[in-house]
Amino acid sequence: MSTRPIAHRHAPAAWSRRTFLGSTLGCAGVPFLSRQAATAPTGQVEVERHVVAWRQPGRYGGWPANHGIWSWGDEIVCGCTAGFMKSGDPNRHPIDRSAGEAHALLRSVDGGAHWTFETPTALEPPPRPERIAVTGESPEVRPARRLTTPIDFTAPDLALTFRKSHGAPGAWLFASPDRARTWSGPWQVPALDGPNFDPRTDYLVVGPRELLVFMTAMKANGREGRPLTLRTRDGGLTWERLGWIGPETAGYRIMPATVSLGGGRLYTVIRRNDEARHCLEGYRSDDGGVSWREAGLVAADTGRGNPASLTRLADGRLCAVYGYRAAPFGIRVVTSEDEGRTWGAPVALRQDASDWDLGYPRTIVRRDGRLVSVYYFNDRSGPERYIAATIWGQT
Repeated sequence: MSTRPIAHRHAPAAWSRRTFLGSTLGCAGVPFLSRQAATAPTGQVEVERHVVAWRQPGRYGGWPANHGIWSWGDEIVCGCTAGFMKSGDPNRHPIDRSAGEAHALLRSVDGGAHWTFETPTALEPPPRPERIAVTGESPEVRPARRLTTPIDFTAPDLALTFRKSHGAPGAWLFASPDRARTWSGPWQVPALDGPNFDPRTDYLVVGPRELLVFMTAMKANGREGRPLTLRTRDGGLTWERLGWIGPETAGYRIMPATVSLGGGRLYTVIRRNDEARHCLEGYRSDDGGVSWREAGLVAADTGRGNPASLTRLADGRLCAVYGYRAAPFGIRVVTSEDEGRTWGAPVALRQDASDWDLGYPRTIVRRDGRLVSVYYFNDRSGPERYIAATIWGQT
């Protein structure tokens, strides 16, 4: 059986079986067999264990949702930021931008139980202004190039990640042919006729040369943000904007997390903020991402705001995992049994964090049906932010 990577997404069921066979089986695989009684209510969770994926004294590990997650059977790779801690304003992230940071990868070959830390040179970000001011490093960054050889998006060991571009409109695309061990890029994804992009990694493979990408664009006033759908049909050589996901609002709407419902139908969860309201909102497309309509609230309150990871289980249920940035601080999950039309009450995966600076999860489903959610976290044992993984199941 193919074990092509899962970018925490499923390909639409109307598209070729060869295209999405790995996604369907590798991500949702075998239905989860609960250790609880068969009469347990649906939507409940069973946490097997919490795992520290990466933690170092004085270091700041953050934001897996900004980087992406991929899996091949029991092999899982998740991206994150690896920086350094600093003290200061408790309402801001305690990361020392002047000390530098890496775009790191965490790899597990046993289904999320143990993890190793990697820092690919190709993914190294340019220095931030705060670091340039301290070290005098050159602000110049390597330019993004135009892709000239099409990418086979169905290649079994392929991984893609989308990053913020530097010095030019659009986004950067990096590609790995070997399970995130080596990377090429950055390849330029143009801004087309719209404002600049603020991308995170969220995509669906349609076919060998066709890919749907969901990311955030800046609003007309230059601030974040408004999500949209992009498509390439020639392996990444050219791109087109399919449709905006909802209207531009006074606040921000960012960071889509998308799954296929089959037959060209898509469902995405976006992070929304309007004044003091922080929530997760659903949108549905029946035409492969060309047009979208609002589908109601997924979670009415996320504390100070957090994106979701969205996963479709083998039985068709949708699970959205997100960080809750209010007391009791932790990681929560909501479930839909009707393709996102309604959502159940939030259930805590954990609520033992010491403050609000947490979350940004990414989730995959193992072949045995267990889910692995990776996120950044903190607790009372020390000040550092670290990357954690929760292995869990849903009844």
